[in-house]
Amino acid sequence: MLEALLSLNALPKIGPVRIRRLLDHFGCAEKVLKADKDRLMRIDGIGPELAEILLNASSLCDPVAELKELRERGLSVITPEDPDFPATLREAYDRPILLYVWGKLEERDRHAIGIVGTRRASIYGKNSTQKLSYHLARSGFTIVSGLALGVDTFAHEAAIAAGGRTVGVIGSGLARLYPGENMALAEKIADGHGAIVSEFPLHTPPDKQTFPQRNRIVAAWSKALIVTECPTWSGSLITANLAAEYGRPIYAVPGPIDKPTSGGCNQLIRNGATLLTDAGEILEDLGGLALDFKENSKSSPASAPAPVTVDLTDEERQIFEALGDSEHSIDHLVDLSGQPAPVVSTCLLKLEMKKLVRALPGFRYVRR
Repeated sequence: MLEALLSLNALPKIGPVRIRRLLDHFGCAEKVLKADKDRLMRIDGIGPELAEILLNASSLCDPVAELKELRERGLSVITPEDPDFPATLREAYDRPILLYVWGKLEERDRHAIGIVGTRRASIYGKNSTQKLSYHLARSGFTIVSGLALGVDTFAHEAAIAAGGRTVGVIGSGLARLYPGENMALAEKIADGHGAIVSEFPLHTPPDKQTFPQRNRIVAAWSKALIVTECPTWSGSLITANLAAEYGRPIYAVPGPIDKPTSGGCNQLIRNGATLLTDAGEILEDLGGLALDFKENSKSSPASAPAPVTVDLTDEERQIFEALGDSEHSIDHLVDLSGQPAPVVSTCLLKLEMKKLVRALPGFRYVRR
């Protein structure tokens, strides 16, 4: 059964909607691959060209080799019939027929919020993304994004910093992870913080078609979608439109009217998306999962969430003490603390989320 599904999934020009029609008609993937041309062409959307592709499936892919490589890489495959397949995604009319998984999906990942935005995020976009992702992950939601550079990266990193879960949906095969710059982040996510998933065969390269397909998974998986920063030509607007088609609520972070990077978010708000300035607002709308985040956004000042914890690790305490009563750059804190720059940056993010540190223009930091 799985080998036949892998074969169908690997065929060109036959997307998940047509494959689902074939499966509904024939009952299983094996019968689809054994059907003759006349029977195949009775299915809506299957013409002579696609029927020939189906008839030649055995020469176009090698599911046995694919399964072998999956096992060697420690990956898994799930289908809509598996309990780990996200329920919200299962309900989509164009759901993938299977997902390749690096890491582990859990039942709680059905409580997911998507966060997307521009690859060229400003400091404003970075800070907005990190704060929202941190508090939502801290409150029990799994953060779903596309593992791209910029906003996606900040969303995944903040979810990890919060001790929460995050899922990266990529627009390539897991053996061709893109972008390569995020391999270390992907490894960290898969190692106990969530999963990296793809619907594409292992060695599928990214292209202009795979990213919109990836976006629909992010949109369908999420119970709500947040766009934190994007220009008017951003692919994030495609994701937002898809989420609207699936009936998901859309939230957008407003930005300065003279900044092109905020043009897309401001346009979404003008077109009916909910303006979002604080995680408490979306928690109040969705309800039910606020495990640690106790802020009542109606009674608290906007964008001033209450601290979620005052417990500090040894490294966080060291950086906090190094700040003293002055403002410092990351480089200066590296010198003062003796910690490497990545550790200092991570600690500063955590301290900022705990409302103990404030970021200033020019990548400088000061105690609150």
